[in-house]
Amino acid sequence: MNYAKWNIVINEVTELGPGNYFFKTNVGDVTSQRIETVQNEKVYAKQEGSPISGFLYLLKPKGDLVEATITVEFEDPNQEAILGMAGDVFINCLKKYAEYLEAGGNPDDFNKKKK
Repeated sequence: MNYAKWNIVINEVTELGPGNYFFKTNVGDVTSQRIETVQNEKVYAKQEGSPISGFLYLLKPKGDLVEATITVEFEDPNQEAILGMAGDVFINCLKKYAEYLEAGGNPDDFNKKKK
């Protein structure tokens, strides 16, 4: 539900049901359904309305930190370069939000457009 707080592309999140979300984004509307969640190991979600059809987050707790590997599924190989750039934006947004929180920032005061 916090995607809209930190992700520069997502403007609004609506929970449609457990693990099922609707995102209003800068590039269109997307629905996302969480298919599998294994706590502290992985999260897998499928999407509709986006060139990215699926996300897999692999998580490795390391003390107070978590190493995350993110893999995306997409059908059009011609979109690999642009989706790679979108992935970089995603990671940079998440990193800035995490650094803000680690520095003691209040999540309600985070301005994703200024950070």
